[in-house]
Amino acid sequence: MTDQLDDLKAEARGCDLCSENLPMGPRPVFQIHPKSKILVAGQAPGVRVHNTGIPFNDPSGDRLRQWMGIDKDVFYDEQKIAILPMGFCYPGTGKSGDLPPRPECAAKWRQPMLDFMPNIELILVIGQYALKWHMGDRQKKNLTETVRNWTDYFSDGLLPLPHPSPRNNIWLKKNDWFESDVLPTMQVKIKELLTAS
Repeated sequence: MTDQLDDLKAEARGCDLCSENLPMGPRPVFQIHPKSKILVAGQAPGVRVHNTGIPFNDPSGDRLRQWMGIDKDVFYDEQKIAILPMGFCYPGTGKSGDLPPRPECAAKWRQPMLDFMPNIELILVIGQYALKWHMGDRQKKNLTETVRNWTDYFSDGLLPLPHPSPRNNIWLKKNDWFESDVLPTMQVKIKELLTAS
């Protein structure tokens, strides 16, 4: 199984499926391991992550790690935390921020990679594209309502989150229940899963 996973990772890292649509070219960024119990299901890398090849190596990652109650050493331990964005490569910039993840990526790679991670017990579902893939029609009318009703999904190992980007500071101020209600429970669950590893 390890050899098959290594082959899959090598193939994905060499992927150029949508290279003609990527302004900075392909540079797939992800982190997976069969022992991982926690999956960060994000959107797509930004410029800084593209340049370094390190997932969430930016202010969004700093905030996400703070939310999770863990440091970089734990976050980047692939045997503890898997990181699988909907698009592995930086998609470029549009009028209001980065473009959506390229759809070809999830269609080609997502399920085969998830199949190699049977021990995932908690998926942090970040942003609308990850929400659509992982939660489908279980979502509420918008992201705020989906996150507000997080207890509907938590027992199934799903936790919908707003994007930790600084662009969401206004949302976080308007929805202060998120930090007071959701984050403490998430941190307890993460600590429990990491301690049991």
